[in-house]
Amino acid sequence: MSTVTPPSPLPCPCGSGSPYEHCCEPYLQGKTHPPTAEALMRSRYTAYTCADLEYLLQTWHPDTRPKTIDQETIPHWYSLRIIATTQGGAEDTNGTVEFLALARADGRILDLHEKSCFVQKDGIWLYHSGETPAQTKMKKPGRNSPCPCGSGKKYKKCCA
Repeated sequence: MSTVTPPSPLPCPCGSGSPYEHCCEPYLQGKTHPPTAEALMRSRYTAYTCADLEYLLQTWHPDTRPKTIDQETIPHWYSLRIIATTQGGAEDTNGTVEFLALARADGRILDLHEKSCFVQKDGIWLYHSGETPAQTKMKKPGRNSPCPCGSGKKYKKCCA
């Protein structure tokens, strides 16, 4: 008699390497708050990947929060890489997270490099603002290029 192995838990979209259920899911479901600025950054990225607009607005500082977010303007996000974190620990009141994120929008690849600023208010981390130290690039991948989604397929056979 053979044993069936249940499928492994889905990896978290934030790129932490942890299963979603043990990484960003508790934050997005409101079970707990991210303990650091980086954890909030990762959870907000994950919220963008699944268009959780309510979470994005809740975790945005009231001084800079927009009234609404148009879901149609959210690109399809592929990957997140944290470059550097300054402060942003549980005992800090502010912090920054510099990251690179890859997305697809309007048939082009968006390469976003941003340094996000976070503030801890009443024990809860909030996104305040972001600077783009490098020009955000949008480029159209070649049909025979590897797909930027990381599937290993050619762009024309995958996301094109």
